[in-house]
Amino acid sequence: MDMANLILPEYYINRELSQLAFNVRVLQQAKDESVPLFERLKFLCISSTNLDEFFEIRVSSMKQRLEVSSAPAGPDNLAPAEVLTTIARQAHELVVDQYRVLNDELIPALGSKGIHFVRRDQWNAEQRNWLENYFRTEIVPVLSPTTLDPTRPFPRILNKSLNFIVSLRGRDAFGRPAQRAIVQAPRSLPRLIQLPQELAETGAADFVFLSSIIHSFVQQLFYGLAIHGCYQFRVTRNSDLYVDNEEVGDLLRALEGELFESRYGAAVRLETAHDCPDDLTEFLLEHFNLSRQDLYQVDGPVNLNRLLAVYDLVDRPDLKDPPFTPGVPTQLAKTDPFAAISKGDILLHHPFESFGPVMDFLYAAATDPAVVAIKQTLYRTTPDSPLVESLVLAAEAGKEVTVMIELRARFDEAANIELANKLQEAGAHVVYGVVGYKTHCKMLLVVRRERGRLIRYVHLSTGNYHPKTTRLYTDYGLLSSNEALGEDVHEVFMQITSLTSTAALRILYQSPFTLQEKLLKLIRRETAYASSGRTGHIIAKINALVEPEVIRALYEASASGVHVDLIVRGTCCLRPGIPGISDNIRVRSIVGRFLEHDRCCYFHNDGHVEVFCSSADWMDRNFFSRVEIMYPILDDDIKLRIINNLDTYLADNTHAWELLSDGSYRLLSPKAGEDRQSSQRSLLLEYAEVS
Repeated sequence: MDMANLILPEYYINRELSQLAFNVRVLQQAKDESVPLFERLKFLCISSTNLDEFFEIRVSSMKQRLEVSSAPAGPDNLAPAEVLTTIARQAHELVVDQYRVLNDELIPALGSKGIHFVRRDQWNAEQRNWLENYFRTEIVPVLSPTTLDPTRPFPRILNKSLNFIVSLRGRDAFGRPAQRAIVQAPRSLPRLIQLPQELAETGAADFVFLSSIIHSFVQQLFYGLAIHGCYQFRVTRNSDLYVDNEEVGDLLRALEGELFESRYGAAVRLETAHDCPDDLTEFLLEHFNLSRQDLYQVDGPVNLNRLLAVYDLVDRPDLKDPPFTPGVPTQLAKTDPFAAISKGDILLHHPFESFGPVMDFLYAAATDPAVVAIKQTLYRTTPDSPLVESLVLAAEAGKEVTVMIELRARFDEAANIELANKLQEAGAHVVYGVVGYKTHCKMLLVVRRERGRLIRYVHLSTGNYHPKTTRLYTDYGLLSSNEALGEDVHEVFMQITSLTSTAALRILYQSPFTLQEKLLKLIRRETAYASSGRTGHIIAKINALVEPEVIRALYEASASGVHVDLIVRGTCCLRPGIPGISDNIRVRSIVGRFLEHDRCCYFHNDGHVEVFCSSADWMDRNFFSRVEIMYPILDDDIKLRIINNLDTYLADNTHAWELLSDGSYRLLSPKAGEDRQSSQRSLLLEYAEVS
C-alpha cells in the first residue's frame, strides 16, 4: 500500500457532520420505548442543548472564518460553504424530527400518564382566569415591551432568550402609526407553569407554556392598539470567547468582559413559531443578517431544553431510570485513605462507583496535620462543591494550597471566575493556566510528611472534579502513592506554575510535548508486530477522533493486519471498512443512560499488554493546544479490570452504534439466539447497588 495515498480526502469524514450525527444518536434515545418516559424527554432536551452548542461554537466559527476568507478545507477537502449547506439540510431534518418526537410521541405518552401540556385553546374558564391573573401579577411586572419606530431601534436580543415579535395596527399614545413590537421574556421567568392541583382537570399535573400565556394576553401590553399576530422567536449567537493571547494583561478581567459581549455575539440561527408570517420572518432575518438557510420554524416551544423542568417538578419515579447506589472499593470502605492508598493503587469507575472517596481523600488531606501541601487542577466544578470547601479549609489551616483553574472552560467561565475569587480570599495560590493553552488535565497532588520524609499521593482522572457530573458521566479515577507517578505529577504542576522547563517525565506523557508522539509510537509498535507476523491489537475508548496523523497511523496499522477496535462516543473522522486501508478497524459509539466520557487505550504489545488512561481525546486541540496527561496503569489487576470493561463495551448490542464506511451509523441489535447486552447496565450490576 502506498502510504502517501492515506491523505486522500475520501478516507476522512467531515468533523462537523460527524459531530452533528451524534445528535441523531442521542435523539434515538428519546424514541426508544424501552427507555423510561422522563428519560426519553431528557434525551430530547439533551439533543436540543447539544444542537445549540453546535451552532454557538462550530457553525459560528465556520461562518466567522468564511467572512474573513480564512476557512481552509479539512482532510475531507469539503469546502466550508459546502459543509454549511449540508449542516443546514441535516440540522433542519433533525429539528423536524425533534418536534415530531415531542408532539407525536412524548406529549401523548406523558398525557397517558397524567402529565399534560395544556394548549391555550384547551383552557376552561377557571384556568383562563387563573392564568390571566398570573400574567398580570407574575409576568407583566418584569416585561418591557418595545414598540419599534425610528427613535426606538430593535432592542438587543440576548443569546438563546425567548422573545416575541408582535404585529400591530393603530396609532400609539403619541398619534404615530404602530407596526411591530418586541417583547422579551426575562430568563428569570419559568418557561413552564404548573396549574394548581384544583385546576388540573386530569387530577394529575397540568402545565402551560409561558409562550402560550404571553401569546394569549399580549393585548394587555399594548392598550389601544390592535394585535394582528404574536409569534415567539429565539436567536442563537456566536458564543466562542476570544482573548488575544499577545495583548491580554489580566486574563480574569479580559474574560469577564468577553463573557458579557458573548451574550450578544453575531447571530447564527433564527428559530420562530411555525406559523410566523413571511413578512415578519424576513424582517427578523434581515435584522440579524441571516439567510433563509439559517431559519428554523418549529411547532412548539423554541427552546426544548426548558421542558426538562418537568423531570424535577413531577415526582414520578416510575417514569425515571431506577435509582442506584454507587459502590465503594473495599480498600476504602472503612479505613484511612492514606493507609489504603499506600498499600497499592486504587481505581474508581464512575458513576458505577462513588465519587465520595475522592472527596473524602481531599477532606482528609485538608484536616490532616501531616499534610503540608495540596495542588489541584480544576477545569469544571461548582463553587459550592465539597472539594472546594476542602481546599478553602486547607488554605485557612495554613497548608500550601495551589489551585490551577482553567478560566476558559467553555460555558463554565463565569463559575470558574467566582471559584477563583473564593479560593484567593481563603489564601490559596490560584493560577490561571498557560496563556494560549487550556489546562485540561485532571490532577490532585497531596504531599504528606510520614516518618521524617515527604510522600506524594495523587489522584488522576479522565473527568472533571464535578460531584454532579460524576453521577452522569463515565470516568476513571486513579488513586496512587507510586513514587514515579507522584514525581511526574509534581513536575507537571511545577511547569504550569513556573512556566519553565522541568525534568523529563518518567512515566507520564504530556501535551503539548510528548503525548501525541508517544501515542504514535504505541500505534506503530503494533504495526511492526503485525508486519512481522505477530499479533497486533489496539483498543481505544475516547470521545472524539479527529487528528489526521493519528488517523493515518491507524490506517497503516490496519493495513498491516492490526485489529483496531475504537469506541468513539462522538466525532470520528476516521472512515472504517475501506478495503486495504481500514478493513481491520471497527468503530462503535455507545449512547445510553450515562454520557461516555472516559478515555483509555489498550496495546497488545506482543503479549506484554500496556493500558493507559488520559484526560485527552485524539484531537488536534488536545495534542497541541492543551495541557493534558496520559498515564500508564501499572497494577496488573487494575489493568485487567479496564480490559474487561473494554470487552464489555465491545460486546454491547443494545446501545452501540456501528460506524459504516459511508459515514452513517447503524444501531446494533442482538442477532438470532443472542442475549441483549447493555454495557452500562452490566457495569451497574457489577459495581453498584441498583434498586
